Amino acid sequence: MAGLTPKQEKFAQLYVELGDASEAYRRSYDTSKMKPASVNRTAKAQVDNVKIAARIATLKESHAKRHAVTVDTLVAELEEARQIALGVPAPSAAVAATMGKAKLLGLDQQRDTGSAEDAVTALCKLIDKLPS
Repeated sequence: MAGLTPKQEKFAQLYVELGDASEAYRRSYDTSKMKPASVNRTAKAQVDNVKIAARIATLKESHAKRHAVTVDTLVAELEEARQIALGVPAPSAAVAATMGKAKLLGLDQQRDTGSAEDAVTALCKLIDKLPS
């Protein structure tokens, strides 16, 4: 990014990846002679730097676009797996993968008292019963 030093760029990248300014600062700069409080203050100053803040915002936007998984995309994948299930003996792996993504992203919240695992298990059992 124009206007940032290589260390500032590394800090911005690590900050977005780790979500911890102090740790990003420790990994980007030599902090061996700094007290933890100094690292924290300097890291905060880095986050508040206009150029670095702009780069962080750009990186976060890029990450959000790249990882755009929504309830709608998960439902679409489940529907696709269901359609496959009509012609394949054991598509439970596809359903499990979709549910795994949902769980990973915190989108597996059940609206009833059953757990996500119970729902996947029940769905897999139904799919396995479909005629070959």
